[in-house]
Amino acid sequence: MKKITLLCCAFLLAACLAQTAVEPTPTAVAPFVIKQEDNSYAPQVADAGKRQDQVIITSSDLSERSDLTPVQIDLHLLGSMPTTCSQLRIKVNPPNDAGQLFIEVYSLTDLNSKCNNVFQQFDVTILLGVYSPGRYTIWVNDNYVGDFLSL
Repeated sequence: MKKITLLCCAFLLAACLAQTAVEPTPTAVAPFVIKQEDNSYAPQVADAGKRQDQVIITSSDLSERSDLTPVQIDLHLLGSMPTTCSQLRIKVNPPNDAGQLFIEVYSLTDLNSKCNNVFQQFDVTILLGVYSPGRYTIWVNDNYVGDFLSL
């Protein structure tokens, strides 16, 4: 009888000491830009008085720059602008909560200039920068280009 009482007390004591394991709830952190690279085609203050035009993008692709630390992504664009006086602009927006990078590519023309309506070709590569860990998808003018994984 003493053994049974002692055994019951041991089980009760063990039950009291046992802690229920609580799983930590993961906190979702919105994706963000750690380091934005210089973009010579970024919108400028002087663009305010110019007409914005569409561009035709014939090719867009991503490539990994493993020669950089940390590894970064290049965006390569091939296309044309509507006039010989057009200036190319590439606006890299910060990622949204779903990890999507929407990039706007357009051209600007001075309203007072007389330009030939002859397509001007462009072939540019820009470095996208460093992003918080996660998977990102790249969209240029609402067209899917590709995705990359930031570590």
